[in-house]
Amino acid sequence: MTTLSPLHWLRALKREWLLYHLGDERFRFMWDPPPPNEWVTLDCETTGLNVHRDEIISIGAVRIVGDRLLTSERLELLVRPSKRRMSADSVRVHGLRERDVEEGMDPDEALMALMRFIGSRPIVGYYLEFDVAMIDRAIFPRLGMGLPQPKIEVSAMFYDWRRRQLPPYHEAAQIDLRFATMMKALDLPMEAVHDALSDAVMAGLMFIKLRHLLGEA
Repeated sequence: MTTLSPLHWLRALKREWLLYHLGDERFRFMWDPPPPNEWVTLDCETTGLNVHRDEIISIGAVRIVGDRLLTSERLELLVRPSKRRMSADSVRVHGLRERDVEEGMDPDEALMALMRFIGSRPIVGYYLEFDVAMIDRAIFPRLGMGLPQPKIEVSAMFYDWRRRQLPPYHEAAQIDLRFATMMKALDLPMEAVHDALSDAVMAGLMFIKLRHLLGEA
């Protein structure tokens, strides 16, 4: 008989506790074992940068299998915000105006589609903490909890890779984690268009290359 380690036992106990308190039984699949060697790269555009008040207006997600970014298996959604108006700064970033998203999907339907698309796969992204916080706030009323999948931050992977290249005692704080800088350092093509899907694709390309550079592939 296989004996679980204390860590595995705690993880199993936590999983059962979360499933017991899950607000919508249809989404138990998010706690299933993930398909081996698969991930989903994700990006969201929002009405602004306030996690507590702003809303998601666009979602882009693409599946990754091994070393392949499957752009044929993607999710690209415009989302109709319920009441929050666009900030001028956000429009300058993503170019989406209120009239562009007024015919978008209902936010609840869009987030349900996203969760089905992700399944139990780990989530990859650039400054993913913000996107996940926005999604968690939106799905919490239905599920009573946020996304359970593991999250992988490409800027953290890039930082680790760059730090390995520094000479001894060099200041690691000087590592530039801007998106364009990372893409250039990795010799990856920058998309001309800045939208959720393009950013998800580029984050996915960074993830695949950094896995090899870090010896994780």
